[in-house]
Amino acid sequence: MADAADASPKEISRAEAREMLGDGAQLIDVRADHEWETGHLPGATHIALPDLPARVGEIDKGKPVILYCRGGNRSTMATVALAEAGYDAAKLIEGATGWEEEGLPFEPEGGYVAESGEAAAVLEARKRAS
Repeated sequence: MADAADASPKEISRAEAREMLGDGAQLIDVRADHEWETGHLPGATHIALPDLPARVGEIDKGKPVILYCRGGNRSTMATVALAEAGYDAAKLIEGATGWEEEGLPFEPEGGYVAESGEAAAVLEARKRAS
Protein backbone atom coordinates (compact mmCIF):
# COMPACT_ATOMS: atom_id res chain seq x y z
CA MET A 1 0.00 0.00 0.00
CA ALA A 2 1.36 3.44 -0.98
CA ASP A 3 1.82 6.04 1.70
CA ALA A 4 0.49 9.61 1.51
CA ALA A 5 3.81 10.92 0.20
CA ASP A 6 3.34 8.74 -2.89
CA ALA A 7 -0.23 9.91 -3.48
CA SER A 8 -0.83 11.65 -6.77
CA PRO A 9 -3.93 13.76 -7.22
CA LYS A 10 -6.65 13.32 -9.79
CA GLU A 11 -5.94 15.82 -12.58
CA ILE A 12 -8.38 17.34 -15.05
CA SER A 13 -8.01 19.41 -18.20
CA ARG A 14 -9.43 22.89 -18.69
CA ALA A 15 -12.18 21.43 -20.93
CA GLU A 16 -13.09 18.88 -18.23
CA ALA A 17 -13.07 21.64 -15.60
CA ARG A 18 -15.43 23.85 -17.62
CA GLU A 19 -17.81 20.89 -18.09
CA MET A 20 -17.69 19.99 -14.38
CA LEU A 21 -18.29 23.62 -13.39
CA GLY A 22 -21.31 23.70 -15.67
CA ASP A 23 -22.60 20.67 -13.76
CA GLY A 24 -22.18 22.37 -10.37
CA ALA A 25 -18.62 21.54 -9.26
CA GLN A 26 -16.89 23.86 -6.80
CA LEU A 27 -13.79 25.81 -7.86
CA ILE A 28 -11.21 26.65 -5.18
CA ASP A 29 -8.22 28.94 -5.68
CA VAL A 30 -5.48 28.05 -3.18
CA ARG A 31 -3.05 30.85 -4.14
CA ALA A 32 -1.92 33.73 -1.92
CA ASP A 33 -4.04 36.85 -1.42
CA HIS A 34 -2.02 39.04 -3.81
CA GLU A 35 -2.34 36.41 -6.57
CA TRP A 36 -6.12 36.18 -6.11
CA GLU A 37 -6.50 39.96 -6.22
CA THR A 38 -4.69 40.38 -9.56
CA GLY A 39 -6.85 37.79 -11.30
CA HIS A 40 -8.73 34.55 -10.72
CA LEU A 41 -10.97 32.14 -12.56
CA PRO A 42 -14.62 33.19 -12.71
CA GLY A 43 -16.76 31.63 -10.00
CA ALA A 44 -13.80 30.57 -7.85
CA THR A 45 -13.73 30.73 -4.06
CA HIS A 46 -10.45 31.88 -2.52
CA ILE A 47 -9.06 29.70 0.25
CA ALA A 48 -5.27 30.16 0.44
CA LEU A 49 -3.47 26.85 1.01
CA PRO A 50 -2.33 27.72 4.59
CA ASP A 51 -5.99 28.50 5.47
CA LEU A 52 -7.42 25.27 4.04
CA PRO A 53 -7.41 23.20 7.26
CA ALA A 54 -9.35 25.89 9.14
CA ARG A 55 -11.80 26.56 6.27
CA VAL A 56 -12.38 23.04 4.89
CA GLY A 57 -15.91 23.11 6.33
CA GLU A 58 -16.81 25.76 3.73
CA ILE A 59 -16.36 23.16 0.96
CA ASP A 60 -19.41 20.99 0.21
CA LYS A 61 -18.37 17.34 0.53
CA GLY A 62 -21.33 16.33 -1.64
CA LYS A 63 -20.07 18.13 -4.77
CA PRO A 64 -16.89 17.64 -6.83
CA VAL A 65 -14.12 20.11 -6.02
CA ILE A 66 -11.64 21.54 -8.54
CA LEU A 67 -8.52 23.13 -7.05
CA TYR A 68 -6.00 25.36 -8.75
CA CYS A 69 -2.97 27.49 -8.03
CA ARG A 70 -0.48 29.18 -10.35
CA GLY A 71 1.07 26.07 -11.85
CA GLY A 72 0.25 23.02 -9.77
CA ASN A 73 2.36 22.58 -6.61
CA ARG A 74 -0.04 24.05 -4.05
CA SER A 75 -3.12 22.60 -5.72
CA THR A 76 -1.48 19.16 -5.69
CA MET A 77 -1.07 19.37 -1.90
CA ALA A 78 -4.64 20.63 -1.44
CA THR A 79 -6.13 18.00 -3.76
CA VAL A 80 -4.34 15.13 -2.03
CA ALA A 81 -5.41 16.42 1.40
CA LEU A 82 -9.06 16.81 0.40
CA ALA A 83 -9.16 13.43 -1.36
CA GLU A 84 -7.76 11.78 1.76
CA ALA A 85 -10.51 13.51 3.76
CA GLY A 86 -13.18 11.98 1.50
CA TYR A 87 -13.80 14.77 -1.00
CA ASP A 88 -14.16 14.17 -4.75
CA ALA A 89 -11.21 16.47 -5.47
CA ALA A 90 -9.24 17.13 -8.66
CA LYS A 91 -6.57 19.64 -9.61
CA LEU A 92 -6.68 21.76 -12.73
CA ILE A 93 -3.76 20.82 -14.99
CA GLU A 94 -1.39 23.81 -15.48
CA GLY A 95 -3.47 25.88 -13.04
CA ALA A 96 -4.18 29.55 -13.63
CA THR A 97 -1.19 29.82 -15.97
CA GLY A 98 -2.63 27.30 -18.43
CA TRP A 99 -6.05 28.95 -18.15
CA GLU A 100 -4.55 32.33 -19.05
CA GLU A 101 -2.43 30.90 -21.88
CA GLU A 102 -5.59 29.45 -23.46
CA GLY A 103 -7.17 32.93 -23.37
CA LEU A 104 -9.97 31.91 -21.00
CA PRO A 105 -11.67 34.62 -18.89
CA PHE A 106 -10.39 36.05 -15.63
CA GLU A 107 -12.00 38.17 -12.95
CA PRO A 108 -11.79 41.07 -12.56
CA GLU A 109 -11.78 42.15 -16.19
CA GLY A 110 -8.16 42.65 -17.22
CA GLY A 111 -7.00 40.25 -14.51
CA TYR A 112 -3.85 38.20 -14.99
CA VAL A 113 -1.76 35.51 -13.31
CA ALA A 114 0.56 37.17 -10.81
CA GLU A 115 3.95 35.85 -9.81
CA SER A 116 3.67 33.72 -6.69
CA GLY A 117 6.32 35.71 -4.79
CA GLU A 118 4.88 38.96 -3.50
CA ALA A 119 7.92 41.10 -4.38
CA ALA A 120 7.97 39.80 -7.95
CA ALA A 121 4.23 40.42 -8.19
CA VAL A 122 4.64 44.06 -7.13
CA LEU A 123 7.32 44.61 -9.77
CA GLU A 124 5.14 42.95 -12.42
CA ALA A 125 2.13 45.10 -11.48
CA ARG A 126 4.24 48.27 -11.76
CA LYS A 127 5.53 47.17 -15.16
CA ARG A 128 1.97 46.48 -16.41
CA ALA A 129 0.79 49.87 -15.14
CA SER A 130 3.48 51.83 -16.97
